Amino acid sequence: MTSAEHTTTRSPSVPVRGGLAVVLAVLANVGLVLGVDALGIAPAFRALTIPPVAFLSALGAGGATVVYWLLSRYVSDADRTFVRIAAGVLFLSFVPDVALLAIDPAATPLAVVVLMAMHVVVATVSVWVLVSWRADQ
Repeated sequence: MTSAEHTTTRSPSVPVRGGLAVVLAVLANVGLVLGVDALGIAPAFRALTIPPVAFLSALGAGGATVVYWLLSRYVSDADRTFVRIAAGVLFLSFVPDVALLAIDPAATPLAVVVLMAMHVVVATVSVWVLVSWRADQ
């Protein structure tokens, strides 16, 4: 191989990375639900069951993918902008979790912390897969 030769690899497309983010976020959060169930943390708390957790994890990662795709089309520094938006949305996503303590008698502080951790999982996976996971970096 001469110095002029090099190999280039294409970065996976946004839909492929987004699909992977959805799968990883759902699997990670379902794993957390199974662990929480095994430990007996808030057994009557419906928000910590597989159907809503899987659905909302997929919705969050899917929504992040759409936002990232739109930013990549219309913003010059999409990665940086996306990370900032993701951090803001993550922070705002904690508000309904904390509100559950006041409106859901089955909610415990530990259960709400677990829900918040699940939001962090979705945000982290989405940012990592959409921004950081590229073949050309």
